[in-house]
Amino acid sequence: MLRDVRDDDLPVMRRWRNHPRVRAASFTTHEIAEDEHARWWAATRADAGRRVLIYDHEGTAAGVVTFAGLSPKSADWGYYLDLDGLERSGTLLRAWAGLERAAIEHAFGPLGLTTLRGEVLAGNEPVRRLHRRFGFVEVGAYLREVDGVPRDVVAIELRKEHA
Repeated sequence: MLRDVRDDDLPVMRRWRNHPRVRAASFTTHEIAEDEHARWWAATRADAGRRVLIYDHEGTAAGVVTFAGLSPKSADWGYYLDLDGLERSGTLLRAWAGLERAAIEHAFGPLGLTTLRGEVLAGNEPVRRLHRRFGFVEVGAYLREVDGVPRDVVAIELRKEHA
């Protein structure tokens, strides 16, 4: 289930985002300070083209889903999970799939999109496999600078009729 972010979610969102494995799979890999996170959240709340939601897994906040570049037909999306908490509870794989399912349903349901796009570091094969499992198609590849280093990135896309 996806729900709106509450102010009391912000510290845990930052902790999840700063997990070393989450940072390593992201396009921004430095540890995010509290003031930087607060500026990001203020800008995000003011941006009609972005939505950030909390993913609740089995009644517990367990991840974050972002939609950006929202237009009447499409958006880009991304996510991260509470890796430590989900691994401790033994539910990481179920939560990973549950978050992906919830994000797709939200995109093509309440958001009314027809196309959902994303980007994945080319070397992140587990995430690429998960996206393919849910019907995403790899539609291109390019180099993107991450912390001053060119990295291979794969563009993905899912159309509503294939979800």
